Amino acid sequence: MTNPLLAPTFEELLHPNTVDPAIRAKADAARETRPLDPINLFNMHWKQPKTGATNYFVVPKALTGVDAEIVMLVAREFPTGSHKVGPAYSCMIEKYVRGELDRDRHTLVFPSTGNYGIGGAWVSGRAGFKGMVILPEGMSRERFEKIESYGAGIIKTYGSESNVKEIYDECNRLSREQPDTVRILNQFAEMGNYRFHYHVTGNTAVELEAELSAKLGTHGISAYCSAMGSAGTIAAGDRLKQVFGDCKVVGLEPTQCPTLYNNGYGSHEIQGIGDKHVTWIHHVTNMDGLACIDDMECLRILHVFTHEAGAEALVKHYGVSEADAERMTHIFGISGICNLIGAIKTARHYGLGKKDVVLSIATDGADRYHSVMGWMEEKHGSMDATVARTRIGGILRHQKTDWFRDGTPDERRRWHNLKYYTWVEQQGKTVKELNDQLDPEWWLGHQAMVAETDRRIRALRG
Repeated sequence: MTNPLLAPTFEELLHPNTVDPAIRAKADAARETRPLDPINLFNMHWKQPKTGATNYFVVPKALTGVDAEIVMLVAREFPTGSHKVGPAYSCMIEKYVRGELDRDRHTLVFPSTGNYGIGGAWVSGRAGFKGMVILPEGMSRERFEKIESYGAGIIKTYGSESNVKEIYDECNRLSREQPDTVRILNQFAEMGNYRFHYHVTGNTAVELEAELSAKLGTHGISAYCSAMGSAGTIAAGDRLKQVFGDCKVVGLEPTQCPTLYNNGYGSHEIQGIGDKHVTWIHHVTNMDGLACIDDMECLRILHVFTHEAGAEALVKHYGVSEADAERMTHIFGISGICNLIGAIKTARHYGLGKKDVVLSIATDGADRYHSVMGWMEEKHGSMDATVARTRIGGILRHQKTDWFRDGTPDERRRWHNLKYYTWVEQQGKTVKELNDQLDPEWWLGHQAMVAETDRRIRALRG
């Protein structure tokens, strides 16, 4: 018989200081010295390891060119270096405490375009399961290396970021051929993904507002921006709108794959977002805006932030402190830069000012994009101060408000209707299930399930 799983509750991931002191001490000690120890399940939170303060970064206004404060929650200190490890855990633990998973029998399969798969590889091993990640073959080399380092298997499917249909096909094949041993934890459909970000990320942002108000002189959270991959992260906006009634929730997708924007499709280079369909867990009828972000603009800015010459230009020409410039070399990945650009576009679109905060997410770090930056050097030339200033000025400081749609009732209904083609026609959902999502009570009911899961987790621990 497998030993009981020592697992954290959603509330403990929101408030890690409430964890039993003995467990908390073990988890803190293991973070650096034993990163594969299962006790690190208690380290999947938005707090800084040493101080316990919320991990965030205020982007210097000299770079953004807007009066509003652009604030990024920083995910790099999560185990695996991305917040997507949280949803991988929540999707697993919800099924585990309901008796749907057997560690002695089941292999957990995580369909992903990157960070969720990395998170699933880590979580499955720490929880005592065999893990398998389905990932497009065109993702960065570092993604595959991280998955393998955590001991999970990999199935490579055709294409790159936006080729999710091929991932679904492979999931269906595995379920059909190995029904007794395979369990699919589909981030695009599992509401555990939504619940982690609604409760943990959303309430972290709510509690951060008081600190931002005291430090920056702002009031409330005026807008929340998130790119959509699985559309889990944007669920934090549902919680923010409940607390800050005027908060605008703005979704972001690649200009090269504008699925919600104009029913478009295509390949793109923003790894982690823009998956050419509308996910089941995406609360599209609660979005106030939608913006498209150019993939090469994201790569060019990440190149600035992560290059020595670019960091030097930030300090010398824009007055960025050396400490901030150094931090920026580590806390942004491609989708984090997408979120930053989207936050600037949002501030401009709504005309936000000095009292306003636009909150977004730095989803992972530069460590998984060194190969991509090498490609940038090869294809687009080396970095120097002139290149850095041209990119900062043209992409960040003078970001346009084009490619932006407001979430009118007609637009929201169109976004919702697009779910039909993936989920009813292809993946077995019913029209009734789809129509149920039009009722706000459906989403409130899923939000309320957090408390029941926490009760089951506590009972599991005895």
